[in-house]
Amino acid sequence: MTTLTARALLLDMDGTIVNSDAVVERCWRAWAEEQGLDAAEVLKVVHGRQGYATMAVLLPDRPMELNHADNRRMLAAETADVTGVVPIAGAVGFMAALAGLPHALVTSADRGLAEARMGAADLPMPDVRVTAESVGASKPDPEGFLKGAAHLGFAPEDCIVFEDSEAGITAGKAAGMRVVGIGPRAAAHAPDVAVADLTRVRVETLPGGGITLHFEG
Repeated sequence: MTTLTARALLLDMDGTIVNSDAVVERCWRAWAEEQGLDAAEVLKVVHGRQGYATMAVLLPDRPMELNHADNRRMLAAETADVTGVVPIAGAVGFMAALAGLPHALVTSADRGLAEARMGAADLPMPDVRVTAESVGASKPDPEGFLKGAAHLGFAPEDCIVFEDSEAGITAGKAAGMRVVGIGPRAAAHAPDVAVADLTRVRVETLPGGGITLHFEG
């Protein structure tokens, strides 16, 4: 069993506490078909970033204003489609264990999409949340995680990030934070700890307000 201690936790949403893969795949397959791209290749890079940033990776010569326009359209479609959105295994108990502890949601989704997916998964929305509207740069830029830590009042080194994607893990590391990787995508990108899902994580509150996390392999 691996153990880490922290003062605050910063949680990605999609793939980390919410399983939205079915919606993401539906929407991005449709976009890939519109652009004449191989959907399988597109789906390899969509996780973690804001939509416009993913489009810029896939179509580097495309005008950014077209990416932003498509991003707005995609966000509307994804917000309206919550079929198949469920909590990651163990997320309900994990979020219940964080009640009263310093934690924040740091997601590439906008506010509306975050509320739709957290609601569909029946998970409590953290009081502190950093959504797409809150940042000027998408993950893998560390801005979102640094803002989350600042809102909670803790230094980066006192925070632990929970992430599932390469972009998110890179962002957490760039912010100077330790990173817990959740799920099959995460393990390939060298997080500090990798677990299959949140059933493998136990939260313990320390005297004085600290948090100990116990991870089962």
